Amino acid sequence: MNLTGNWNYPTSVRFGAGRIAELADACRSQGIQRPLLVTDKGLAQAPITTAALQSMLAAGLGAALFSDLKPNPVQANLAGGLDAWNSGQHDGVVAFGGGSGLDMGKLIAFMSGQTRPVWDFEDIGDYWTRADADRIAPVIAVPTTAGTGSEVGRAAVIIDESSHTKRIIFHPKMMPRVVISDPELTVGMPAKITAGTGMDALSHCLEAYCAPGFHPLADGIAVEGMRLVASALQRAVHTPTDLEARAQMLAAAAMGATAFQKGLGGMHALSHPVGALYDTHHGMTNATFMPYVLQFNRAAIEERITRLAAYLGLPSPGFDSFLDFVLNLREDIGVPHTLQALGVDDRQVDLIADMAIVDPSAGGNPLPLTKDGATRIFAAAYHGRV
Repeated sequence: MNLTGNWNYPTSVRFGAGRIAELADACRSQGIQRPLLVTDKGLAQAPITTAALQSMLAAGLGAALFSDLKPNPVQANLAGGLDAWNSGQHDGVVAFGGGSGLDMGKLIAFMSGQTRPVWDFEDIGDYWTRADADRIAPVIAVPTTAGTGSEVGRAAVIIDESSHTKRIIFHPKMMPRVVISDPELTVGMPAKITAGTGMDALSHCLEAYCAPGFHPLADGIAVEGMRLVASALQRAVHTPTDLEARAQMLAAAAMGATAFQKGLGGMHALSHPVGALYDTHHGMTNATFMPYVLQFNRAAIEERITRLAAYLGLPSPGFDSFLDFVLNLREDIGVPHTLQALGVDDRQVDLIADMAIVDPSAGGNPLPLTKDGATRIFAAAYHGRV
């Protein structure tokens, strides 16, 4: 085995209940005097959002709100955010919310000082070196869901409407300078969002753990992240005010995003085009594909999954016991068993397969993801054949 790798680990994280009270201090620690709070429409009027905005204003910061975001943000949302940035003469971003608010906040801070189109910085080769790194504005990230882990990521996803594809924009300096992870902010999440985002965290940990290559730091974080999900996700869904479960899920989300620098795989490679074409929830789409991708990869991951099952304390640890764990967890928290139940038809299966095999996540799949393989996984997930 080639025991070499490039390892990067996250940023300053202020973790714990009530830490949102430190938001103004976190801004000032990074020299931000006029923060633009970026979130989605659904959160714009929520008490947690208005309280965060008021806390910054009360501290004398020139804060303003931008919330014109779709659940799967597009280029027009970025353009609107940059207009708000320029008109308010802002000098930093508070990225607030779930994946869309966090990603768009990071993108606005990144693009605020660039002169090239956003697509010029797609996560391909060394495209990131095209950016003027000295003109990337600082970001304070405040997650309000426990799933994407975007708060500790150096990339952001945006939909290219011309091709109906999700494209990843990357730069090392897109990493937020400070993260405030306060589980109290996640208590108001509806059960369906708690389930979908929680399964996203699980998929990040699971695909990172199964990805080929030598990265024991990522593997260790991924395994413990999955233990936290196994311990906490059902409690968070069924008992929304369980603050310990909420905290464990918030940690697991950051752990998944930390681990997946090792790689992702077929779940994400397929869920990206499905999400772009059918506007499905990303985490719920990953969760729907999860058992079918596991079965596809079984020959390459069985030994590894057996070790994972033992660590999770599953009965008769092995691949089958872990698959049963996934299926039972999905059923308990309301994950659709099939793509049909998710609202996806099979009319575009060829296009989805073509898009999946060139998705950046496909390269991390334990077995080569061919068009035939992607088509077979889709068919299994469509008909519910595990």
